[in-house]
Order: sequence, then C-alpha cells, then structure tokens
Amino acid sequence: MNAMLPFPDLSPEIFSLTLFGMTVALRWYALAYIVGILVGWRIVVRAVERPKLWAGNTPVMTKQQVEDLLFWVILGVILGGRLGYVLFYQPGYYLSNPAQILRIWEGGMSFHGGALGVIFAGIAYTKRHGISTISTGDVVCLGLAPGLFLGRLANFINAELWGRPTDLPWGVAFPTVAAQDCPDIATICARHPSQLYEALLEGLILGALLIYLAWRRGGLKSEGLIGGVFLAGYGAARFIVEFVRQPDAQFVSANNPLGLAWHVNGWGLTMGQLLSLPMIAIGVFLILRATRKA
Repeated sequence: MNAMLPFPDLSPEIFSLTLFGMTVALRWYALAYIVGILVGWRIVVRAVERPKLWAGNTPVMTKQQVEDLLFWVILGVILGGRLGYVLFYQPGYYLSNPAQILRIWEGGMSFHGGALGVIFAGIAYTKRHGISTISTGDVVCLGLAPGLFLGRLANFINAELWGRPTDLPWGVAFPTVAAQDCPDIATICARHPSQLYEALLEGLILGALLIYLAWRRGGLKSEGLIGGVFLAGYGAARFIVEFVRQPDAQFVSANNPLGLAWHVNGWGLTMGQLLSLPMIAIGVFLILRATRKA
C-alpha cells in the first residue's frame, strides 16, 4: 500500500444548538467567511490610515468609506459567487430548477463569479462617490487573501473540492464516498489535498506578497499595481492547481475523463483554467500600466 495521510477527525460543524425544535449550527466554512472578512477589513483600514503608503500622502478613501464599501463587497461576493456557479458550472440544471438557485446553504459558489460581483459592486460604489475605481480595486484586493486562505482550509475540513488521485506520500484519504470512487484503485484512494495547495498559493504566499508590496515597496502609490498582482497571481495559482484538482462531475465523461471544459483530441483546459485566463491577462495589463506610469 502506498504511503498516504489519513483525513483528520474534524467535523464541518464547530458546534450546534437545538432551540425550540430548531437546530442552529456554526460551520467552519461560515466562520472562515466571517473571520476572513474581518481580517481583510482591518488590513484595508490600516492601509488607508497610513497616508505615507499613498501617492501624494492621500489615501483613496476614508475609514468610513471603507466600512461603507464592505457591505457592497459582501453583497458582490454572495450574489456574484452564486450566480457565477449557476452560469459557469450548471446552467442547464438551474434553468430547469430555478428555485434551487436561492438555496445557497446547500453549496455551490464560484470564486470567479464572486470576483465579478465584487468588481461590479466596486464600480457602482466608486462611481456614486467619485472615487478612483482602480485604486479602490487595489484596496479591496489587499484584503482578499485572508478570506481565500481560511476558505480553502474550510474546504479541506469539509472534505470537498479535493484533488485527483495520487500516489505521492502526502496524498490524503478523504472519507466521502465520492472521493473514494477512484477508477482502477481497488484499495483506499488517496487524493491531492488541492485545497491546501490553494490555501498556500492564493492565500498565504499571495497575501504576503501584497502586504510586502504595499508596505515596503510603495505598491499603493502606483494605481493598479496591487490589483494587477492579485489578479495575475490568483489566476496563475488557480491555473496551476487545476492540473491536480478534481474537476466538477458534470464535465467528466467516458470520453473526457479529465473533465476538460474545452478540449481537442484529449488536450484542453478545465473550466477553472478558462476562467483564470482573463484574470491573468487583466492582471498583467494593470501591472504594465502601473509600472509605465511610475
């Protein structure tokens, strides 16, 4: 038997209470969202409270405006994430079952959809208040990494979004029936812990890079630089991890075992990779634009 890591004995629920016949539970995934938003908010507030980080010693917005924008960002994440999942991954199912679109608690959120939701919400807010949209985007991107890091850890605890089968010694034996449904593997199936790969790349490393650029390299003084690094960095990290991440079941078939959303003769890209390419392109454009103006 190949070496592998057992899945930790962790419940998706931190605790649950039954009151008046109703059960209320706090789940790790919900806590990840809450803590991620709070930590990201504090990072952004610290940034706007330090004028020296900004061109002309003038932050793009005040602390009060950051708090006002937070509501719009949360709304964009929830609505965009859900609608993105519906449109990008299972449009046929939800068109046939429109009432299921509102059942967010049953799962099904898209990061790329959430990103689009945040972009639209940010544009609406900045246009309404006469604030630089691109610099506001820099601020928002500066605070996203903690939520990504904690969210991917919660995905791991939930035993969801796992990777493809592997015989590497750090492969994890996820306990769900679907995770153990591995063709050609009769014994325990170990899979890439792709959630942890993403937590490391998209959350920890990318977040540390953004903090370094903003606080040590004057990144917020170059409009679009922080946002460009985030978009390109997240897109590149997600593109790479997709090679070992299990694709969504609706894309897998006998003729397409890798679950490629676009392919020719067995070569192609997953949906996550297709959605990451525009992020990389826009990110590179913003980085070049910022460095040329510097």
